[in-house]
Amino acid sequence: MKILVLGAGKMGSFFLDTLSFEHETAVYEKNPQRLRYTYNTLRFTTMEEIEQFQPELVINAVTVKYTIPAFREVLPYLPKDCIISDISSIKTGLKEFYEASGHRYVSTHPMFGPTFANLNQLSEENAIIITEGDYMGRIFFKDVYHKLGLNIYEYTFEEHDKTVAYSLSIPFVSTFVFAAVMKHQDAPGTTFKRHMKIAKGVLNEDDFLLQEVLFNPYTSGQVEKIGQELKTLLEIIDNKDADAMHNYLTKIRNNVKQDIEIKQ
Repeated sequence: MKILVLGAGKMGSFFLDTLSFEHETAVYEKNPQRLRYTYNTLRFTTMEEIEQFQPELVINAVTVKYTIPAFREVLPYLPKDCIISDISSIKTGLKEFYEASGHRYVSTHPMFGPTFANLNQLSEENAIIITEGDYMGRIFFKDVYHKLGLNIYEYTFEEHDKTVAYSLSIPFVSTFVFAAVMKHQDAPGTTFKRHMKIAKGVLNEDDFLLQEVLFNPYTSGQVEKIGQELKTLLEIIDNKDADAMHNYLTKIRNNVKQDIEIKQ
């Protein structure tokens, strides 16, 4: 298959590395310096090159802020039967765009950003394939993710957004709170250093991505739950209620235990 990847960032390069030995691949990137380390793939910097390539599948791997603008730019140069796809962690507006595009489409979300995941060992990582869209496109990505050893889940656009609101907004907001109240430690403990590493990784993400995760219509309810738990914990601390603290720790340990058992 002739596959065009839009964007030669970390995820774009990852997909090129994954696909280039089984397919004829090309990458379009406006910043030529990002193309220095791509290999076994064609490197494009103009729309005319894309038009001549005649891709059968486009994987849009630009940052979430530019996902739809990148599609709008490239669509006039694609064959009518070309499948367009995205790997965006935020799907806001994509369903409506796809349905008006006139192209077959498929939308997926590899749940393993390059910040924390070991891209050489993905057996504990997940990927979501949106059930709406082209059947053959979904089969293609299911096969790719299966070969990578990923755990695959199929959700609608709405179900995906609800999942992201839970799985991203809770750790993001918890990290923001940690970063907001922390101060420099000359001799930090192990737990503090681990939290700091997570905070640096999250805050290294694109501002627009962080914004869109938090502006997800399902995020507010998740953040409210964090506030309620903090209020409960603060009351226990202020009252120095040992029994209540024991019960609270038991509850959260059971939450973690249940999550581990479900994964096993």
